[in-house]
Amino acid sequence: MTPPSVDEAITRAHQDEWARVVAGLARRFGDLGIAEDAAAEAFLTAVERWPRDGVPPNPGAWLTTTATRKAIDRLRRESRRDDKHLAADMLRDDTPHEPTGPVEDDRLRLIFVCCHPVLPTEARVALTLRLLGGLTVAEIARAFLVPETTVAQRITRAKAKLTASEIPFTVPREDDIRERLAGVLAVILLIFNEGYLATAGDDPLRTELIDEAIRLGRLLRALLPDEGEVAGFLALMLLTDARRPARVSRTGELVTLDEQDRGSWNRPMIVEGHALVRERIATGEPPGRYQLLAAINAVHTDARSAADTDWSQIVTLYDRLTIADDSPIVRLNRAVAVAEVDGPDVALAEVERLGDHLEGYHAFHAARADLLRRIGRSDDSRAAYERAIQLAGNPAERAYLTRRLGQLGATSA
Repeated sequence: MTPPSVDEAITRAHQDEWARVVAGLARRFGDLGIAEDAAAEAFLTAVERWPRDGVPPNPGAWLTTTATRKAIDRLRRESRRDDKHLAADMLRDDTPHEPTGPVEDDRLRLIFVCCHPVLPTEARVALTLRLLGGLTVAEIARAFLVPETTVAQRITRAKAKLTASEIPFTVPREDDIRERLAGVLAVILLIFNEGYLATAGDDPLRTELIDEAIRLGRLLRALLPDEGEVAGFLALMLLTDARRPARVSRTGELVTLDEQDRGSWNRPMIVEGHALVRERIATGEPPGRYQLLAAINAVHTDARSAADTDWSQIVTLYDRLTIADDSPIVRLNRAVAVAEVDGPDVALAEVERLGDHLEGYHAFHAARADLLRRIGRSDDSRAAYERAIQLAGNPAERAYLTRRLGQLGATSA
């Protein structure tokens, strides 16, 4: 039986190194299929060898070297790919790499490559989450609120489209960066969200995904220092992640914003996030979606207690946000704020109108359950909590929702 320490090392290596290995191979060989397959073979080899030989001192370097050899061996076996066979021999470690252009980081550069306009937006996000976020098809499906088969098809078709279109894995031009920025931000935010509240698995948080998303956000900020949405995007992640220490209780239960210990929030992150928000306000430019979301989080993190929250300002910001993004989820979050200003009855009416769009979204049922509880409709609230628990994939959320359900007491006669 594999020692637990080796199992943990392999799990950690997959979390930390998967994106690096895939991105590096994609740059070397210009083929997503080869990159992903070789990386998977390298990790499989680790599963076989590390229990016997021990965990290498530098797991990332070991995996990169092993994956590169797997890719070269595969290309050599495929005689029909003579050009790539030659390229594989030329791209050994002692050969200088090609220029990286404006985007030097392999992982960030591969995100721009995967966000090529030839792909539909949904395919760009799904492909990049799989290759760089390391998310499974099931995790991506939860993030998209779509069936797993749909995500699998998107990824397969995206790879085929890139291959059929003979799109080179070259450095994106300055114009490409601007054109693909919206898709890149969407990808990174989904990676962040999956880390901040994991949709599957036993861990409520996946800190490696959170840290990777913020790292990529900082790289984007350095690349595009005058881009307001990038500044807002980074601020949004910082102000959200600042609450991480208070997010989950010692017993593994989600702690909602109104119950969190605000003294444990990460103050340096909050200060940095607020500075970015103020910087964008000072420009006088109309704020975009991410800047407005960051401003909403700035209001939350500025309040010393939940009772001090300026909910009227939050509703006003959501009103502006619906102009830029009138999605059902934005409407749901706005309704939660409306409940604090106009009462749960008004908010519930708004939430009910979203049912056709968010039936498969656990947060919709959780918000509805809370509003029903507040107006005294316990039986309806109980049914909504049960549906939310059924749909929730995060263990901390399930624990929280289960406790709230229990507080409703026995079913009334």
